[in-house]
Amino acid sequence: MTGLKILATGSAAPSRIVTNDDLAQIVETSDEWIKQRTGMSERHFVTEEENHTLLAEKAARAAFEKSGLASEDIGAIIVCTVSGDYFSPSTACLVQDRLGLNKDIIAFDLSAGCSGFVFGLETMRGILMARGCKAGIVVGAEVLSKKMDMTDRSTCVLFGDGAAAAVVTLSDGLYSSVIGVDGDEDMIHIKAPDGYIHMDGQGTYKFAVATVPKVIEQVVNEAGLTYDEIDHFVMHQANLRIIESIAKKVKQPMEKFVVNIEKYGNTSAASVGLALDEAIKAGKIKAKEKILMCAFGAGRTWGAVIMEM
Repeated sequence: MTGLKILATGSAAPSRIVTNDDLAQIVETSDEWIKQRTGMSERHFVTEEENHTLLAEKAARAAFEKSGLASEDIGAIIVCTVSGDYFSPSTACLVQDRLGLNKDIIAFDLSAGCSGFVFGLETMRGILMARGCKAGIVVGAEVLSKKMDMTDRSTCVLFGDGAAAAVVTLSDGLYSSVIGVDGDEDMIHIKAPDGYIHMDGQGTYKFAVATVPKVIEQVVNEAGLTYDEIDHFVMHQANLRIIESIAKKVKQPMEKFVVNIEKYGNTSAASVGLALDEAIKAGKIKAKEKILMCAFGAGRTWGAVIMEM
């Protein structure tokens, strides 16, 4: 199976940090209430000087510069998001221009909710195979602070802003992927054109703890591996209790699960990429190690990818 190799990663977060105590000044909640239920302590919100395109550009630029590739090596850019600055043009087109990439490339935004980064990787694999390109850039970027009703404590305490990117190339090395959709508009949605996030929190939790272990099992079996052979699980950072539940179901120690939800909250399509980039920067994920990335989100969508770093 022709798969992907990650050449470099990058990430970006807004300068403004919003703590649980800050939110308690806006809505009826508390630091203890949020931590106990989600594992979150703080998240980042954009300032007036920052926007979605800027975050996506910063993350993509960081990954591109680390990759050592030239502009002509990039054949496609995908920005996974539900919160771009414009309906059109796409954030991907704007990032192409800001990075000075070649004009004869594919660039578009992809909407798959919190599963976006995983969907983006699998979509990029298909593009690189079809076009014979050397490499592509996958970005997950969200500015969800502008999509929240700050009087609704069931959602406003959960989400944050951020971006992450990966420069990828085709590889004959280890690769396995599982993608799925079960169309649903009730669990999580943002009504067009500029509505707020609405989420059935209990329904989302039940969906995640029931679906994700099955997806992980499927992708591990397809790779011909065992859980013990996976070095790191890079999960969507939606809720610490969900990650702990998944770890328990697959009988793997929490030490193998990358967790940064306490600093960023749920950044939707940026979540998996942010966790991956932070773990790489910290030296937790090293070359030749096997990683499993998995996410679930609005749609309802889910996806998992196994690859070797």
